[in-house]
Amino acid sequence: MRVGNQATLQELAERIDQADAVVIGGGSGLSSAAGYDHYHWSPALSEALAPFREQYGFTSPLAGFYHCFSSYGEQWGYYSQYIRFMWEAPTGKPYLDLQALVADKPAFVLTTNVDQQFFRVFPQKQICAFQGDFSYCQCSQPCRDDIGENRELVKELTGCLAGVRLPEEAVPRCPDCGRVLVPWVRDDTFLEGTFWQDSLHRYHRFLRHWIMDQSDKKVLLLELGVGEMTPSIIKLPFWELTAKNENVFYACLNREAAHRPEHLRGRSLYLQGDLAETLAALRQERSIAATIK
Repeated sequence: MRVGNQATLQELAERIDQADAVVIGGGSGLSSAAGYDHYHWSPALSEALAPFREQYGFTSPLAGFYHCFSSYGEQWGYYSQYIRFMWEAPTGKPYLDLQALVADKPAFVLTTNVDQQFFRVFPQKQICAFQGDFSYCQCSQPCRDDIGENRELVKELTGCLAGVRLPEEAVPRCPDCGRVLVPWVRDDTFLEGTFWQDSLHRYHRFLRHWIMDQSDKKVLLLELGVGEMTPSIIKLPFWELTAKNENVFYACLNREAAHRPEHLRGRSLYLQGDLAETLAALRQERSIAATIK
């Protein structure tokens, strides 16, 4: 952790303790801190997807995910092993620390992460996976308002894998229209159907209940590992909520330097450093404070 962060860490621990509710905005930096970097070749994913990296020269796991393959068999060969890895990967310690940090608070998660880690530590009803999640598949058309869990599917496909390819007859297809299934992850076919809409409505209800309907309640907006690629999903709405509501406080935790708007001075804080270290230290700080009480 960076020198000079201790006082800020203590302040954030106090802010969590004093909050009536916490809204978590989770970005890719949180998964990177857990060892699952989808934008670069971290050791765990590099080992799991080594045959594909060597075959195609992918610059990152997600570069492979969005690659234009020459056949569905090649595409699903990659999909199946990427998804299988995420099903089998251990829950990252930063996620466990985060859950423990807010376990005594009403909390809701808005995340752009698609690697199912949040679903390991928070109930589904408390999560809005805005960009989808690897755990599910949808029709690529899509012809139906339906997504399905894919754990057993990827196990079955793994048994059919020949090198980096699946036989074309093994490629999973929609039972209704026959189109190829795809992971339920944001692209040009992404299904913003009932499952997605319901989660977004739950998120807005949470905000309305704790911020709009009860203006005297203290709400902490905790932004974790959010980059600059899609600021309109988490970062900018968090800034707006803080600016418009005097009992809302904004905290940004990130490995890289991030912006803290001047108009939020006094109602925001920023902690730069390794997220795994920061969350572990923050959890310890809250634990120590609880013991003293």
